[in-house]
This record gives sequence, structure tokens and C-alpha cells, in this order.
Amino acid sequence: MDRDNPLQQLLVRGLGTTSLVVDRLRSVTQDWVLSGRLDPNQASALVDEVTKALRGDNPEAEKQAERQLERNLDQFLQDMGLARQKELDELRGRIDRLEQRLRDSAP
Repeated sequence: MDRDNPLQQLLVRGLGTTSLVVDRLRSVTQDWVLSGRLDPNQASALVDEVTKALRGDNPEAEKQAERQLERNLDQFLQDMGLARQKELDELRGRIDRLEQRLRDSAP
């Protein structure tokens, strides 16, 4: 892993966290089954559903995660003082319109 690549570090940590969550969920659901609080079929379905959501197999969960990622990215770029491509394109458009107005009003 490249220690100078924060995106790669984030991805590796995310994968590790996902694996830990699934392992912990399996452990907890097994405990619930043993204590009679949860049916084995329900436990299996719960683990499968959460695993699918974490892997992106659940379209709604994937959309929600995408929206959250967009918000986090926007906040990160704002904190860093950087502009998104959309903002740059809007500024270029404004500059083009201003330049055109200047050319039109020049003698």
C-alpha cells in the first residue's frame, strides 16, 4: 500500500472495516440464535442483507452511499479550497460571456 496515496489508504481501510462489520454481525446473530432471540433463518437473511448492502448489491443502499460520498467529497474539496469540475465549467462560461460583452462594447 502506498502511504502517500490517501485515497488508496481510505479504500483499504474501508474494505477492512466492511470485513470486520460482517464478522461481528455474524457473531452477534449467532449469539442471538443460541439465546433464542432470533430464528436461524432470520439471522442468515439479516447477515446476507447487510453484506449485500455493504458490497453494493443493494441499489437503494448504493444510491444512499453515493449521495453521502458526494456530500463528503464536496465538503472535503471545500475544506481544501478546491473547486469541482462543474464549478470550473460555470466560471469558464461566465468568463466567456464577459469577454463577449467586452468585445461587443469595444469601439
